[in-house]
Amino acid sequence: MGKSIKVKGFLKDVGGASRITALRHQVIENASDVPQPKDFVRELADKLHPAKMEFKVVLIKDTSPTSKLFRLQSTDGHIPVFQAGQYINFRLRIGDSLLTRPYTISSAPYEARGENGYVEVTIRRNRPYLVPDYFFDNVKEGDILEANMPFGFFYWEPLRDSKNIVALAGGSGITPFLSMAREIAYGKMKGCHITIIYGSVNSSDIVLKEELEAVEKDCSDVKVVHVLSDDPDWEGEKGFITREIIEKYAGDDPTYMFCGPLVMYNLICKTMNEMGVRQKRFRHDVMNNPVDSTKIPGYPLGNETKTFSITVVRGVEETVIPASGNEPVAVALERAAIPVDTHCRCGECGFCRTQLLEGEIFVSPMGDGRRMMDKEFGWFHACATYPTSDLKIKIPIIAE
Repeated sequence: MGKSIKVKGFLKDVGGASRITALRHQVIENASDVPQPKDFVRELADKLHPAKMEFKVVLIKDTSPTSKLFRLQSTDGHIPVFQAGQYINFRLRIGDSLLTRPYTISSAPYEARGENGYVEVTIRRNRPYLVPDYFFDNVKEGDILEANMPFGFFYWEPLRDSKNIVALAGGSGITPFLSMAREIAYGKMKGCHITIIYGSVNSSDIVLKEELEAVEKDCSDVKVVHVLSDDPDWEGEKGFITREIIEKYAGDDPTYMFCGPLVMYNLICKTMNEMGVRQKRFRHDVMNNPVDSTKIPGYPLGNETKTFSITVVRGVEETVIPASGNEPVAVALERAAIPVDTHCRCGECGFCRTQLLEGEIFVSPMGDGRRMMDKEFGWFHACATYPTSDLKIKIPIIAE
């Protein structure tokens, strides 16, 4: 039989709450009448997660025939702490619309520190939506861009992941892994080794090829394996990233991390299942929904050719806009120049959380990050939800 423990005696212990309340009242009575001008907790939160930042474009550099690197420095000198693999979200005024678009940071966290700290994003032109071409055609050195950061959960976590990282990348999906490789080479991410198995079409258009070669040369804990699908003269690995290639370079107890296009993701997922990789040992970045909505699992075929109307409620104001069944609700709002706060563009983060008042919707299962209560009470994430009837929705009022 266990023994009871008394700290100050039974009555004193039971009366502890009243003593604390009395002390609290005494502190309040003795406090100064002058308000405390600083909220240190609020200040720390704003430094870690600033609501709005301005970045100056200080360098634009070609990193392949189809991609460019944009180096950004904060106009006030402050860049919040972030993890290799997280992303920055830009707010861009294009025509009458205010668009938000995320890009993974390709520079390492250590490069953001110090007097001339910076972050870099690497953007590829051949993407089927507006913003990459906007960066190529409109953004120049000296421009000021509005953005905020950091976001995302695609980073190495020592309590969960092994120190043997096998990065599976395709196309512009190399960006988070260059960030990780640089961080490892700098001495952060202690004890980690990263093997990057990188699929490209041909050797003339490998995104960030020179940067990868430089970090691999400088650090024995970084290894890059290029796999080219359409380059007959290539002497290295050819074809697609297969189970044989992965197992050839994986090593012991790896954590697999994937970032790349949807077609490649489906192939890699199948390969991971065939290899018997445990779920906790396979991590992937957020997957954007395909431009062709019919490629989304479960999408109601025929809906892509329909046009609906959406009644948008903001406070006491109601606005009716057209919406294609082939595009997410967030895109319809952006086309109508109605501000909507999106970050991940795939349904994961919840910044574009919207209330469904009337109508029917299809929510993409590829990145459905809604809470169970949201599903039950009719909330959805506008960036990953498609109208299947006329809708009435309620969104927050966002200051532009």
